[in-house]
Amino acid sequence: MIPRIDIEMSDAVRGALDDIGRTEDVRFSPDNRLLAIAGFHSRRCLILEIEVEPDAEAPRVRVGDFMTLSSAGMRGVHGIDFIDDRTIAVANRMGPVSILELPAGDPAGRHVHLEPVAEVTRRGRFRRLQAPGSVAVRHEPDGTASLLVCNNYQDRVTRHVLDPRRGHRVERNGVMLARGLHVPDGIAISADHDWIAVSNHATHDVALYSTTRPLDHRTPPACLLRGLDHPHGLRFTADGRHLLVASAGAPLVHVFERGDGWVGQRDAVRDMVVVDDETFRRGRHNPEEGGPKGLDIDRTDKVVALTCDEMPLAFFRLDAFVG
Repeated sequence: MIPRIDIEMSDAVRGALDDIGRTEDVRFSPDNRLLAIAGFHSRRCLILEIEVEPDAEAPRVRVGDFMTLSSAGMRGVHGIDFIDDRTIAVANRMGPVSILELPAGDPAGRHVHLEPVAEVTRRGRFRRLQAPGSVAVRHEPDGTASLLVCNNYQDRVTRHVLDPRRGHRVERNGVMLARGLHVPDGIAISADHDWIAVSNHATHDVALYSTTRPLDHRTPPACLLRGLDHPHGLRFTADGRHLLVASAGAPLVHVFERGDGWVGQRDAVRDMVVVDDETFRRGRHNPEEGGPKGLDIDRTDKVVALTCDEMPLAFFRLDAFVG
């Protein structure tokens, strides 16, 4: 097992992590000062005030304070992403995608119940949303923001265009991807926006789609990543050379290399043990559980954050995965 980075945190923060329960996703804010964790059964999001010191010898992580968020639409909190430093999109498997603005002031260990500033729901003919599981935000050249949402049990990714200048009003909806998807569970966009990666829970693979051509529900994946066990969270490195994939059914994070391009079928170049045997067995309620679920890479491209039911938060050096 690769070594973790020690986390500097108070007992109050440790207690908040213990209380969040089953976790599904984790995400750094664009300014790298906050970390959001999705609490599935607790119907809450945990927001941590975080500081990453990307020292060349040994990165350090400090969690200063925390805040918990609830909202009427939070039912089965599964996916989370930041639209900006103070606005988050929360995908609720038994509810809508809620757009929430974080309250002003310090976290101060408080609990805040928020009214969403906007929602993407399945109501209405053109909403095209069903069982939203994971969400990724893509900022468009015209100033809008696209939410790419995995519809877990509809085998598709939908796109919902929001206008932040109009209160995050939903301007357009549509099906973006469907071919090659089988219970899509996680989604990631490369930094250059050229690639979208979607993890398939049912077929134990990851489908990659090139955005250099128009996409629709008939577009096949350009590349398929194999050898996974109920893949979940995934992230591209900042340079786009590697993709890290968490296997919820194994104690592993798999590392894939782009090489000459994301084409054909690929196997991982290395499989890294990130959950110890005792923790993995404790979370092994069924063959789909026990391993890591949420995965993110911080904005310095030095630290990997992981989360799962029995390991609410752990940090690792990125170079331990990619060299």
